[in-house]
Amino acid sequence: MNRSDVTTALETALSSVLDRPVTELRGGTRLFDDLHLDSTTMLEMLMELEDSLGLEVDPEELDAEDFETVDTFTDFALAQLSAEHGKAA
Repeated sequence: MNRSDVTTALETALSSVLDRPVTELRGGTRLFDDLHLDSTTMLEMLMELEDSLGLEVDPEELDAEDFETVDTFTDFALAQLSAEHGKAA
């Protein structure tokens, strides 16, 4: 799994949750300020990503900084996926 895969999955999840097309996300795009997410849509997005990427998120591990931009979320998702892959090995 690479950054492009996560960004594509994020675009798909956001399009579904926001009920509008979300394409060509940039690393600096702010999830709350630019895309107008709120806590409910963020949780819905995480559930979509759990299904599409197999991402498992422990609510205890969530930090607001991880959800500031597309880049910070992608870093978070890749770290979670890497940790999960390490556990499975």
